[in-house]
Amino acid sequence: MLTVAAIFATPAGAATEAQCSEILQHALESRNPDTRKLAVVALSLAPGNGRLFETLQQMLQDKDVEVRQAVVASLAEVKTKPATAALLKALDDDVPEVSFAAAKALFNRHEPAGRQALLAVLAKESKTSSGFLTIQKRTALRMMHTPRTTFLFAVQQGVGFVPLPGFGEGVASMQSILTDSGVSGRASAALLLGKDKEADTIEALQDALSDKDSSVRAAAVHSLSLRNDPSLINAIEPMLQDEKEPVRLRAAAGYLRLLAIQAASRGRQRAPK
Repeated sequence: MLTVAAIFATPAGAATEAQCSEILQHALESRNPDTRKLAVVALSLAPGNGRLFETLQQMLQDKDVEVRQAVVASLAEVKTKPATAALLKALDDDVPEVSFAAAKALFNRHEPAGRQALLAVLAKESKTSSGFLTIQKRTALRMMHTPRTTFLFAVQQGVGFVPLPGFGEGVASMQSILTDSGVSGRASAALLLGKDKEADTIEALQDALSDKDSSVRAAAVHSLSLRNDPSLINAIEPMLQDEKEPVRLRAAAGYLRLLAIQAASRGRQRAPK
């Protein structure tokens, strides 16, 4: 095997495909987990096929949690069937941070398993019908705190909603929730699921309005408000009495938003054709 020093000793401009692959392979096999993590992150720039991609998939078995998280992040950028299959395997990771990252990536590529996993995270403990996650893992995911970088992920992956002329998209509200040091993974799940239009998702978000965690309630109000559906006014109205100010204020703004949308809709219906 070529050493890193030998590789960099080659004349400028003489680097070959084999040498580049060797640099990365050498780092992936390093005993230093930080080096392995750097190599995994770098592979998000490389083609999603070949021997290095196979090695990337195998890195889901790495003993270091941060390395496995980095693997999921890199796989999320590769839109191929093998990458999707690897992310599905990552859902079974024993560490919540890894399985949650895989769920978000799969949800973004419209894989049913990702949506199912996020709903399982959002669901209350009394709801065990999904059977997707063990009670232990679901509880761990509830308690997991969301890193600040999740906000950037959410924006980049299109967690925003279809904008309406004259109405905000709620980016500042979402940023405020996700950058709170006490926000749970369940609140992040509520935000990510916000654009999902299935009836059981709406039911789950409405159920989350009574959650004990105020960040989850705030996230649920946020997501329901941005659906721009006036029929949800009655669901949001009770949140105007919530004991937590972040929830109350979002409910007030969301209520006004839906009332305005309702009025605009009625105006269009009455307008002469």
